[in-house]
Amino acid sequence: MEKVKLLSLYFVILVFTGCSSHDVTIAPTQPENYTILGKAKGTANGSIGVGPTTLNFIPIGLNTRIERAYDNAIKSVPGATGLINVTYQEDWFWWVIGSNKKVTITGDAIKEIK
Repeated sequence: MEKVKLLSLYFVILVFTGCSSHDVTIAPTQPENYTILGKAKGTANGSIGVGPTTLNFIPIGLNTRIERAYDNAIKSVPGATGLINVTYQEDWFWWVIGSNKKVTITGDAIKEIK
């Protein structure tokens, strides 16, 4: 009987243990001296899947999508080292056994002047 209770406890812990991510700062503090190079835009996707919507549990690129979108926005303007006036948009869609989340980061691309 003790083994059954212990296995039940392990099962409950397994079921209620989930994935987590860390806090994300989308745009770091801007430098004191910079020049604006133009508009920048970057996107990145992440999915969470396997099972009905309420039971999705396998993240696929989900936790890094904001950082990837920010990096893609910087790369969209040659010579850019950062962004100011950043906006964040997230769209999602459901695909039978999971969902996809698309992040779009836009802003003014800047280059630090040293």
